[in-house]
Amino acid sequence: MSSSTLTSVPSQPAAPAPASQQIGQRGDRIVALDGLRFIAAFMVLLYHLAGRPAGGPTQAWGESVREVFPLLQKVTQFGWLGVEMFFVISGFAICMSAWGRSLGEFFRSRVVRVYPAYWAAVLLTFTVVSIWPMMRGNVRFNDMLVNLTMLHEPLGVPAMDGVYWTLWSELKFYLLFALVVAKGLTYQRVVTFCCAWTVAAAVAMSVDNALLTEIVQPSAAPFFVAGIAFYMIRRFGSDLTLWGIVGVSWLIGQHHAVYFPHGFAKKSVDTDQALAIAAFVTLVFVVIAAVALGRLSWIKWRALTTAGLLTYPLYLLHQQIGWVLVYGLRRELPPYVTLVLVIAILLLASYLVHRFVERPLSRRLRAALPRR
Repeated sequence: MSSSTLTSVPSQPAAPAPASQQIGQRGDRIVALDGLRFIAAFMVLLYHLAGRPAGGPTQAWGESVREVFPLLQKVTQFGWLGVEMFFVISGFAICMSAWGRSLGEFFRSRVVRVYPAYWAAVLLTFTVVSIWPMMRGNVRFNDMLVNLTMLHEPLGVPAMDGVYWTLWSELKFYLLFALVVAKGLTYQRVVTFCCAWTVAAAVAMSVDNALLTEIVQPSAAPFFVAGIAFYMIRRFGSDLTLWGIVGVSWLIGQHHAVYFPHGFAKKSVDTDQALAIAAFVTLVFVVIAAVALGRLSWIKWRALTTAGLLTYPLYLLHQQIGWVLVYGLRRELPPYVTLVLVIAILLLASYLVHRFVERPLSRRLRAALPRR
């Protein structure tokens, strides 16, 4: 990356995107991203209910999902890749929402966005697994209280729901990106951040330093960085530096998804599965690139905006509660009917949490927290 490439781009925030790029947005929402968020959440839901070949789903169904859904499981076994899609979308959305904001405003926006639905999900999940503990045993009340902070993982406290591990990854991303927000977001600073994080994540793979690995998240970093670069392309237009960051992130990201999914090394990888994983990561990058270039601006369906609003509650509620529902219904109904009914119940619960908890509590928090 040459210095001339950097200096040729304005260091101050660019003017608003042209009208052609504003199409497909409601306020500052990009409707296509709402749809992609929901797809990612639904992939993870299907993985935990009908794709994961061992653990909770096996206990919930009474046998491996490979036996319960022999055809469906061939597809849903890859649903965990929805997390990687989430990380790319998050990089894009966080850079977009932080632009032009002070550090205090950035902090306020994250608290308002992340915590209301999360608090509701923790309390609801605790209630369900306490009344019906067959899927995870007794849960300690004080552990639930620590979970409300979203800092349970670094404190070594069991998560109320296994999917919460990604929230700690998101928080670490926010803390890293806050270093740039504090200085003020500009093209040069964001590009420098992306390059520095990529290098630090690569170095962390070759040194035995648990703290460095915990901070830079080698397996997640290329996806967050790619999302940031995609937003920069949408804001400033295409240039070789930004596409270079995207390309390097794709090369590293597909490698991690195949051999180090979510930070865990695989001892052996089936060739067909490796190709399928790499192909999906490639598809995610292609679709988000289309968003960045404004090629999906024609998508402006209100249903996708609604789906986007339900995504976060659905993600938070689906695993433990979903397993309990499956366990309770599987003896009474056929497997596919049980699966559809459980998904419908989870969608309804997600709507209720959004409508009656997340939305009103977010308004109150936004009014109560200082802007600076």
